[in-house]
Amino acid sequence: MKQLFSNYFRDKDIQQLIGKQLRVGVVVSSIIVFIGGVIYLSRHGHEQPSYRDFIGVRDGLADLPGIWQGVLENRGMNIIQLGVVLLIATPIIRIAFSVIAFLIEKDYLYVVITLIVLGIILYSMLGGLAG
Repeated sequence: MKQLFSNYFRDKDIQQLIGKQLRVGVVVSSIIVFIGGVIYLSRHGHEQPSYRDFIGVRDGLADLPGIWQGVLENRGMNIIQLGVVLLIATPIIRIAFSVIAFLIEKDYLYVVITLIVLGIILYSMLGGLAG
């Protein structure tokens, strides 16, 4: 009976850890986006936007090294982009935590299924299939 309750609390703790990770990821990314927005508006809020020509993605916003370089230079758009990347990464980190949780629970079928899902997500993000 003791073994049954210890497994229950261990599973419950893991689920609470995963839930807390999701909340912390969303809150931290929101704070980063807010800070980046304040910096961007304080520097560029008075400018008139020109909608005549489409510029596209600006330099340094399309890849992680460029985003990080802009964050180190205190650029508002790069800080906002970092927050968005963190928000996108939050559920992916949750899937990785789920793999660890299923390993602890010794649910190997779910470990395999979760690794397949994680592999598909990472391949679609990093595989360069976009045009």
